[in-house]
Amino acid sequence: MGVIEVNGVEYALPGGRTLFSNVSFRVGNGEHIALIGANGTGKTTLLRLLAGELEPRRGSTRVDGRLLVMRQFAPADETTVAEYLMEFAPLTIGRAATDVRRAEVAFANDPTNERGVALAGAHQRFGDAGGWDIEVEWDVCANAALGLGFDAIRDRLVSTLSGGEQKRLVLEYMLRSNAEVLLLDEPDNFLDVPAKEWLERSLRESTKTILLVSHDRELLANAVDKLVTIEGSGAWTHGGSFAGYPEARDGRLARLDDEHRRFLERRDQLVAQVAELRRRSQVTDAFASRLKATKTKIEQLDRTAPPERPRDQQITMRLGGDRTGKRAVIVEDLALDGLTDPFSTEIFYGERVGIIGHNGTGKSHFLRLLAGESIGHSGAWRLGARVVPGYFSQLHRADAIGRRSLLDVLLDRSFSRGEAMAVLRRYELHQQWEQSFATLSGGQQARVQILLLETSGSTLLLLDEPTDNLDLASAEALEHALGQFQGTVLLVTHDRWLMRGCDRFLSFGRDCVVHEMLEPVYR
Repeated sequence: MGVIEVNGVEYALPGGRTLFSNVSFRVGNGEHIALIGANGTGKTTLLRLLAGELEPRRGSTRVDGRLLVMRQFAPADETTVAEYLMEFAPLTIGRAATDVRRAEVAFANDPTNERGVALAGAHQRFGDAGGWDIEVEWDVCANAALGLGFDAIRDRLVSTLSGGEQKRLVLEYMLRSNAEVLLLDEPDNFLDVPAKEWLERSLRESTKTILLVSHDRELLANAVDKLVTIEGSGAWTHGGSFAGYPEARDGRLARLDDEHRRFLERRDQLVAQVAELRRRSQVTDAFASRLKATKTKIEQLDRTAPPERPRDQQITMRLGGDRTGKRAVIVEDLALDGLTDPFSTEIFYGERVGIIGHNGTGKSHFLRLLAGESIGHSGAWRLGARVVPGYFSQLHRADAIGRRSLLDVLLDRSFSRGEAMAVLRRYELHQQWEQSFATLSGGQQARVQILLLETSGSTLLLLDEPTDNLDLASAEALEHALGQFQGTVLLVTHDRWLMRGCDRFLSFGRDCVVHEMLEPVYR
């Protein structure tokens, strides 16, 4: 049996600012509930509270049942696939696996009989803990997700898998596991359209208790029972489907407006009474007790003030660009090592070209190559005259800005302090001006990347899944900015909404062939 309970939880950021307060909801056994809200409101933080990684300032959380947690991003370091999957295994298996690795290193450095016996013992304990059984499960998951056995990928670095392959592999295991409770942070990110449809079906069929964070409207409409929205400083629950959510939110906002109006009217009445009683008290002491009582009523009223209507996001992105040569990108018999057959194409100034295809077919590699990264390939490619590429990383890598604050990053780009704060305010990042990139939410990191593109003078935007972590308001702001951009856009996306703005598509097929087409078709 799996149950999640959140009771009156309040959490404050390290600087002391309250992120949210008095958040309460319950996920019953077998329920599927989505946690939604604007970027930076604390959705991932709430999952970390439930996972026991953070402590609330007030309130409590409870999870009954074996828990597995999918984080928003996979590790980008030297972690192997086997090490990554082991993070989701029971602790007893993880400890036994660590002992095996230590014994293997010791035997490799000193291949004596004593070391060999120790290694054999470590393998025995690994098997007794269930290690060999779980590797059989991983083999099934690897074949389902990647079409390869576990032994073929166990020593590969996680970073060599596409974002979609990373997600699919872990989701296959989590949904097949004996865990009773799943916390999924943006599980649909990076998945191609067929994989998104698989995820929707799998969630509908699952009997596990699931709390997930997502901005994908298709997933919300097809795979969850209720929606919990973190908004303002608290949270509220919509007990119906996503189809009725907009109407429910409009109704809630109308009620908040009405309650706040009546609160202000009552308070104004009491304030007026205080003023009149104070005037009369100057003439006679007979009104002193009524004056004190009325002041007390104001204090009591203020303590029960209804929440104000949440402020709507006002995000403005300005991707300027500039004119370039007629041909922005020229590709001649280009083949990405192990991913594509040779293909040729030309992309012209002002075009919006969608790059689509199944996970792992080379789409992100193609963008990274055009961005100047070292990617194994044959054939040739070049950029046209006055073309300046600007790259949005799918995995939100921003090594160039390090651990500096957002304000310092903009100051380094020749902004004055006032100009920098104004730009951050346009992106609704002004409250995070002291934070580093790594401490931001996934959606805030995405907005920072777009902000840096705005300030880079790019005339060719290479965007790798830019909307995956963006809330609705941010995604709409990006769509508007792309419509105003004076330049060329290459866009890797599985966002069915964003695809509508593309002029044509390059489809990377599983057969290693790259096809040009006017409509998005997966091969």
